[in-house]
Amino acid sequence: MKIVHTDVLVIGGGLAGLRLAIGAKRRGHDAIILSLVPAKRSHSKAAQGGMQASLGNVAKGQGDNEDVHFEDTVRGSDWGADQEVVRMFVNTAPKAVRELAAWGVPWSRVRKGDRTVIINGQKVTITERDEAQGLVAQRDFGGTKKWRTCYAADGTGHAMINAVADQAIADSIPVHERMEALALIHDGNRCYGAVVRDLVSGELSAYVATATAVCTGGAGRVYRTTTNAVICEGIGHALALETGVSALGNMEAIQFHPTGIFPAGILVTEGCRGDGGLLKDVDGHRFMPDYEPEKKELASRDVVSRRMEEHIKKGKGHQSRFGTHLWLDITLLGEKHIHTNLREVWDICHYFLGVDPVKEMIPVRPAQHYTMGGVRTDASGQSATLKGLFSAGEASCWDMHGFNRLGGNSVAETVVAGMIVGESVADYCDAIANAPTVPMGLVREFVEREQAKLAAFTKAGGKEDASVIKGEMQDLMTAKVGIFRTGADLEEAVDKLQKLLVRSRSIGLRSPTLGANPELVTAYRVQRMLKVALTVAYGACVRTESRGAHFRQDYPQRNDAEWLKRTLATWKGDADTLPTLAYEALDVGRMELPPGWRGYGAKDYIDHPDTPARQSAVEAIRAQHAGDRFATQAALMPYEHLLPEYLRGRNERIDERFADGDRPAAATTGQ
Repeated sequence: MKIVHTDVLVIGGGLAGLRLAIGAKRRGHDAIILSLVPAKRSHSKAAQGGMQASLGNVAKGQGDNEDVHFEDTVRGSDWGADQEVVRMFVNTAPKAVRELAAWGVPWSRVRKGDRTVIINGQKVTITERDEAQGLVAQRDFGGTKKWRTCYAADGTGHAMINAVADQAIADSIPVHERMEALALIHDGNRCYGAVVRDLVSGELSAYVATATAVCTGGAGRVYRTTTNAVICEGIGHALALETGVSALGNMEAIQFHPTGIFPAGILVTEGCRGDGGLLKDVDGHRFMPDYEPEKKELASRDVVSRRMEEHIKKGKGHQSRFGTHLWLDITLLGEKHIHTNLREVWDICHYFLGVDPVKEMIPVRPAQHYTMGGVRTDASGQSATLKGLFSAGEASCWDMHGFNRLGGNSVAETVVAGMIVGESVADYCDAIANAPTVPMGLVREFVEREQAKLAAFTKAGGKEDASVIKGEMQDLMTAKVGIFRTGADLEEAVDKLQKLLVRSRSIGLRSPTLGANPELVTAYRVQRMLKVALTVAYGACVRTESRGAHFRQDYPQRNDAEWLKRTLATWKGDADTLPTLAYEALDVGRMELPPGWRGYGAKDYIDHPDTPARQSAVEAIRAQHAGDRFATQAALMPYEHLLPEYLRGRNERIDERFADGDRPAAATTGQ
């Protein structure tokens, strides 16, 4: 049995995993990253539009700060987010942007003077300040009050992953490519690493670590039409779920992006609409102002996606040989802007649609995009129920997104969570009490168990086809657990998914080899994908309300009185066909921003009984500390103690300068 020892094992080579490993390594701990693909080909590279950070550099971003970003994020989450975590995030995001600039990310920059932009379909001239010359630029994104999204044209993820991966190379952090974790090694109380399969040779080995971090991205491939890469199958979620101890949080919260190209589902960035693009119907009519007169195309993603589907149901979609879609019109932005700031969009449209977006409208329809749920962790990024297991990025439920995330907050979360959780992992490894005392018999037991599972596929003589089961699951999730949900559809989905899970236990293979065998890989992954799909469908079925991206047509109200709580799903036994659900109540009495109206549609929600009292207390505190936003925030909800010490400093802006001698040691300027 081959055993690899390390201090920190990171499963997943995207931005979150890389940045977490860098943080741990710089604290003196060896780290190994496992990745299905070369790190620079991870799905982080697909992020286009940008990352949110309240720098306040551009004219339309003046007045932005952590308070505004915090409120936008909490409202966007439909009050499902952990507000302490949101505070940690918005405070650290500007520092992350500046760190990335120092590492070589070529952020688009502000040019002083007049420039023409498209706002609400009209050309508008805005004047950038002289002091902003050369600072990081920001564009508009959905659900935000200020222009806050920092970008590198529309290749932000590409630029970020290259810079961060290069930094990992500089720090001598090994990335073991084409390696897949099959199971977490644990004794029910503590995680000791993972059983890992070499996708080239088929060899199994044990990676034994003091701390293990799941940073595997999303689970979009449980759906048929998704913007996610083919490697985003929710396997990291399943690894935690199959421990029977670690819980997944809010798995029913699935985001659909408004502008997946039709029919392929490949993403075209929200930056298209942020830069002035319009959504139009079969008649060429701009329809979003009819539904959302204030935010229009830049309402939150869950809102825009629902409005698009509603409009299609009214017969306003364009009929093509592939089905019905709407149009995204960016022709009004002009050729220079598209070839400069949206060049990846042009490439995608040209190569996958045969469309020139400079001259033609882009066929679009909502597609699955993001998994808000994931491995439930505390503010430090560690599982509350399995010691030594951490998670960061889309694979986690940290939980800063709640039931809907804002565009630009996810790629920001990857690096911010990587920075924060990397320090938590290092603190954990520093503690003498956490020194590894690995029971080698347990390690051998887990390796032999996984080896037996793989062998069973080739020897049991099953008749089921893994690819067929996978396709049926994807079709079922798309049809029954989509943008609009009903009790009947969800019950049907849960029933059929359970039957698919049972069938998956009788999968047979045409090729018996245990080496490089794509059929075998599909077989063992589809069983895990079905468990993840069931946590989504079952959680959605039980949650009888609408919140964020979870919209029940039979329960259209948000119901804070009964459902202001986080879903926790565990999988207790191998023979089970359903997850076990529990719930974690959100404490209104500790919220900085008590639940209220999101700002979309009718003010139609059921209040939590504690909300009025908390709202009165918040108003009193604000009156007491009027004029000092930092004192107000600290009185409402202290959070800085949760941050690593070096990240606790304030952020400087053009309109919010530090006084002489008052500059925090960690503060940086010039970005």
